[in-house]
Amino acid sequence: MPEIEAKGQTIQLNEEGFMQNPEEWSEEAALALAKAEEDLDSLTAEHWSVIHYIREYYEEKKLAPMVRKVCKGSGLSLTRIFELFPSGPAKGACKLAGLPKPDGCV
Repeated sequence: MPEIEAKGQTIQLNEEGFMQNPEEWSEEAALALAKAEEDLDSLTAEHWSVIHYIREYYEEKKLAPMVRKVCKGSGLSLTRIFELFPSGPAKGACKLAGLPKPDGCV
């Protein structure tokens, strides 16, 4: 099973790179996931606005937000979100936010 290290903690990932235990998420885990799974060396304020919006939505509703809500909640266009997360908002952004793989994500 794949894993990453974040702040001295080993975090288990599934075969697609999503966290097995979303409750283990931290900003350090997001940075480790960005590097290991999305080939991103750093996360900007725009990345964090998307990641934090997705986390807050998930914590409240127990499901990932639709892409339209991510755009509205983060204040970023869909084009910009795809620039920030090349594998897409459902796969890349949700992965870095520590969510399970969203339904309908291929």
